[in-house]
Amino acid sequence: MTSLPQKPRVRFAPSPTGPLHIGGVRTALYNYLFARHFGGDMLLRIEDTDSKRFVPGAEAYILESLQWLGIEIDEGVGIGGDHGPYRQSERRDIYRIYVEQLLREGKAYKAYDTAEELEAAREAIPNFQYDATTRGSMKNDLSLSAEEITALEVAGVPYVVRIKIEPNEEVVVEDLIRGEVRINSSIIDDKVLYKSSDDLPTYHLANIVDDHLMGITHVIRGEEWLPSAPLHKLLYRALGWEDTMPVFAHLALLLKPEGNGKLSKRDGDRLGFPVFPLEWIDPQSGAISMGYRESGYLPEAVVNFLALLGWNPGDNREVMTREELIEAFTLDKCSKSGAKFDFEKGKWFNHRYLQEAPLTLIKELFIPILEQQGVAIPSNLEAILQVVRDRVQLIPQLWDETSFFFIAPEAYDEKTAKKRWKSESPTQMREVIALLQEQSKWDCNTLGEALNNFIQSNEYNMGGVMNALRLALVGAPKGPHINEIIYLLGLEESIRRIKRAIEVLG
Repeated sequence: MTSLPQKPRVRFAPSPTGPLHIGGVRTALYNYLFARHFGGDMLLRIEDTDSKRFVPGAEAYILESLQWLGIEIDEGVGIGGDHGPYRQSERRDIYRIYVEQLLREGKAYKAYDTAEELEAAREAIPNFQYDATTRGSMKNDLSLSAEEITALEVAGVPYVVRIKIEPNEEVVVEDLIRGEVRINSSIIDDKVLYKSSDDLPTYHLANIVDDHLMGITHVIRGEEWLPSAPLHKLLYRALGWEDTMPVFAHLALLLKPEGNGKLSKRDGDRLGFPVFPLEWIDPQSGAISMGYRESGYLPEAVVNFLALLGWNPGDNREVMTREELIEAFTLDKCSKSGAKFDFEKGKWFNHRYLQEAPLTLIKELFIPILEQQGVAIPSNLEAILQVVRDRVQLIPQLWDETSFFFIAPEAYDEKTAKKRWKSESPTQMREVIALLQEQSKWDCNTLGEALNNFIQSNEYNMGGVMNALRLALVGAPKGPHINEIIYLLGLEESIRRIKRAIEVLG
């Protein structure tokens, strides 16, 4: 797929029913990469026709998530454009036109069945489906007399509009990932297209109308919508738009880390990883769900990680810039099989990106953690981060690796002290103090050479001196090279810590 016959227009159309799942993020990312690869446009449409499931704050969350990840929208909610409004709840008048068209042309009909009547039919008829074989026994325009219909209308009885599916027709849909999908129309029920109770269409009609009027050329969506594709083709045909129907591409599922089933929030809670891009606070319960941003991931790492879950560039590359992803991305390289969500691999990607990120950025992300700990921001913070950045996978882990730079040890690791602090350690540490005071040049290399020469000239055990010195400075057996620690702590603070260790440890 090296070229397209026209400039593509794709859309990401989430529902504001809660936080954006990482699977939805991947769908948005693939739409974005596809559009950018072929020089097309990406639209953002909010599908909020299900008023009962609407969650306050969800739309703003979606917009902020896409912005944080750098998934740029060319048209739609938050941007504007020539095909608005882009919230489906604001397009009632538009949908009503096409509902009336389908009714007028006999391609849809009104059904007045109550919830109780539908439930009774399901109990009476095994595997009940509202279709050509059962619609005649239900309460609708096709089974009722003109007088009965008029009486229902006058009484204001709520109704739904259902598409009229003709049975025993082979419906063929071409999918860029799945290939040819064939299905017999007899297994498709007469789906509800519109509900008079809230004067809104269902997903099936609304997204067909919107995709057509907004000029969408390619619909890239999750595998869960694949069963809807034949119905959508029949709807395009019923509306007279079959010749302009977009090309479908249904993405394989993101699977649990074990591979057995679709990835869910419960998997993240169970294994301790986020399944949402940003932290989400449930407006009703107040429950907090962790996000990738707040967990210390860089957006570039998340994008790179997600891009390779169900797609590959055709070679062995893993770490790829956004530009490289755009250049390589085509749908024929997407997998038909689900991708296991390897959250440890996600940490690996973040580690790689942290190693290459500007120190100014790491500093910016780390300062709120220091402020939370009540620590003053030192002038040499970037230098401190430089010596520990290769030790962490996530930003919050920087605190564990650097806390001793800001807070002197009050106690000493008992196991290490017993093993590393010897009877000769106090004398050796006093000599180290004298050595540090003698240094006229204060830099890492000079300090390292001075310590090595000191130990060798006195024929001391290298590990014995260095381990005791680390214990004195850090309080535990961790941290970067000793000379780096001393340099970054400075002469006065290093001496103060060594003296205290001598006093406490004896």
